[in-house]
Amino acid sequence: MRQIVAASKALLLKSLRLIPMETVNGFDHPEVVETIYRKTVNYRASEPWPEMEGARTVLDFGGGCGFHYKQANNPDVRWAVVETPPMVARARSLETDRLKFFTEIDDAASWLGQIDVMHSNGAVQYAPEPLATIRKLCALGAERMLWYRVFLGDRSDIQIGLLKHVGPGPLPVARKKVALARSPVPEHDFLQAHADYNLIEQGEDWFKFNLSCARRSTSQRSCRYD
Repeated sequence: MRQIVAASKALLLKSLRLIPMETVNGFDHPEVVETIYRKTVNYRASEPWPEMEGARTVLDFGGGCGFHYKQANNPDVRWAVVETPPMVARARSLETDRLKFFTEIDDAASWLGQIDVMHSNGAVQYAPEPLATIRKLCALGAERMLWYRVFLGDRSDIQIGLLKHVGPGPLPVARKKVALARSPVPEHDFLQAHADYNLIEQGEDWFKFNLSCARRSTSQRSCRYD
């Protein structure tokens, strides 16, 4: 009997894989936005995030509906998420006096004041002008720059994934694909944009920078992270 059930499940899964899936395009698509929103609402932090310990202000570029804010689990931090207009509109109901959503980098920076951490995870490659965006974020003079899943290179592409994999954690969603246009940044240009920073650590697609003492001295800030 168990063998029959297992065979039936295998046959069902195979048949589902043969059914063409609808593809939705971009992070602005309503189903993508709603999936990220619902997953964020359901998310609960389970592990500490050492890099955010002691941070008082964080600018989160491409932070969705505030998942990283919940991940940081820091009641003292003020967190500004910069996102697309549809994502910001959906996330408004999650705002508090500590978590705010913005469509413009300058507005987020104005609300935060001095920025302890600029954080971005797998987001800048979907911006209209990734390198210009990186330069603008670097010009804010955040104490630390934390980049993850940066798309480096010289050739644009279309990233295809499943809707169920968008956003943090599991959630029952429609069986659909998501197509995302990505624009790479040459690694040399990416590093050059951080001329005022010291590269502390890096991996294949992640980087950690600290603001240089020379840059801090112009704003009378200490070199506490060097």
